[in-house]
Amino acid sequence: MPLIYGGFGLVLLALWIFCLFDVIITAEQDCRNLPKGLWILIVLFLPEIGSILWLVAGRPQTVSRPSRPPYKGDTGRFPEYDRPGRFVPSNPDDDEEFLRRCRERAEEQRRAYHERQQQTEKNKDE
Repeated sequence: MPLIYGGFGLVLLALWIFCLFDVIITAEQDCRNLPKGLWILIVLFLPEIGSILWLVAGRPQTVSRPSRPPYKGDTGRFPEYDRPGRFVPSNPDDDEEFLRRCRERAEEQRRAYHERQQQTEKNKDE
């Protein structure tokens, strides 16, 4: 019988710790029915009742946190190519300005590379 009570006590302790951390990390504007500070006090000083009250009446119904961070591939509601207002690129072969800038940049990079090569050869000779 003490084993059952001990297990029940561990479950209540785990519930209390979960609810306390959940209240702490929940944003102020997401708390329902009472201010966040009051929820913390209720869960802290009335562990069993406060935890159940938090889960029923205080916890946000919708979590505003993203399910996965954006760098893991979750970009939000819309798939990448269906985003509203997304710039749709035109065919680069038809965009003469774009091609001209690409050529100029490539030529500038080639020139800078050759200058660095000449500088290193000059430094080796000295």
